[in-house]
Amino acid sequence: MTVPPLYTSTRGHGPVALVDALLQGLAPDGGLYLPEGLPALALPPAAPLADIGPRAVAPFLPDGDAAPVGDTFAFDTPLVAAEKLLGPRGFMLDLTRGPTAAFKDVGARFLARVLSTLAPPTDGPVRTVLVATSGDTGGAVAAAFHGVPGFRVIVLFPADGVSPRQRRQFTTLGDDVVALGVDGPFDACQRLVKEALARPDWREPLRLTSANSINIGRLIPQTTWFVKAFADLRGRGEPLFVVPSGNLGHLTAGLMAAEMLGIPARFLAAVNDNDAFLAWREGRAPRNAETVATPSTAMDVGRPSNLERIEALVARRPELDRRIEVRSISAAVTMATMRSAYADSGRFLDPHTAVGVAALRARERESGPWIGPAVVLSTADAGKFPDTVREATGRTPPVPLSLEGLDDRSERWSPIPPRLEALEPVLTGTTGEGNR
Repeated sequence: MTVPPLYTSTRGHGPVALVDALLQGLAPDGGLYLPEGLPALALPPAAPLADIGPRAVAPFLPDGDAAPVGDTFAFDTPLVAAEKLLGPRGFMLDLTRGPTAAFKDVGARFLARVLSTLAPPTDGPVRTVLVATSGDTGGAVAAAFHGVPGFRVIVLFPADGVSPRQRRQFTTLGDDVVALGVDGPFDACQRLVKEALARPDWREPLRLTSANSINIGRLIPQTTWFVKAFADLRGRGEPLFVVPSGNLGHLTAGLMAAEMLGIPARFLAAVNDNDAFLAWREGRAPRNAETVATPSTAMDVGRPSNLERIEALVARRPELDRRIEVRSISAAVTMATMRSAYADSGRFLDPHTAVGVAALRARERESGPWIGPAVVLSTADAGKFPDTVREATGRTPPVPLSLEGLDDRSERWSPIPPRLEALEPVLTGTTGEGNR
């Protein structure tokens, strides 16, 4: 019988079982849960994500039974050669094939399916999934939980900080998804989530949890496409994964996957003008005291929560520190990269993937081509950002098939100030959300 790991907070609380870590989201001491020990995983043969995904997450689940994940991995994450864009050893890891055309789909679907199986709210109030989004998380979580009996989703988003198409993914679904436009940046939304979870008088009575990457249930499934990429690249040398990074959950999942497999790999965290992670690596204060708005809106995070997890992983395994590089890419370079990518290869890049491409190019100008495969993670479909792509390239990208007709749907959301008392009536049900 497989014994799944227990989970301890980065600040010491625990240990707790997986279902408790998922339901709590944020630990009671304010820390983030990590497995006490990562399960060892043998490198599988190359196969679709539908085969690799359940095998990779099974050691985390009770009795090693992957049945609760259901159809989480029903779409693939192909590794695509990108010689025109990235050179002869360059690849794109396409994570845009899910129902909301962004990499967040796998983590959100995993949470919805596992929670509804292992912790169904059979009596009393529904479970409230509170989520802050800088763009793609909100749509993925709303789609994953929409229509799941016993759950409702409250999405907090920067009122002026997501693209219209991203916003419509979570403002057009119906009564079990409530959208609140916060007057402030993503960090204000994330702060509200953490403050709400820290309230014991709300947490238990409202059955409150979060689907942000503060929840370890988001990171566990995100390890799977790294495992798949390792399998696809077997025998080609040490890979360099270029990870567009905002709240650092994606990077943390990659580090976890490499540790599970016992395979050396390097990671290049590509950040935008919000350079808190680069500042941490360099031992200095961030350039910007406040969050800066950039074309790569989903990465506009001034205070990345998962830095605390990375610090904990590095404390456990100091050699990990040598495997992480960071590059900060300006808004101007992001737009120029989108423009040159389309001109050189005919490929539309979303602004987040463009940050990754620009970071790899900057590294190679300084240090020369990477000796093994260099893999840029393509995190969202360019069609989710038509205005930004059109500004950069002069062309409008096609709408992803999964989002056709979205622009014609009516929206429903309410503006709120970035204060906890403004969120309370929606959480407690003493007033409904408005229309906008």
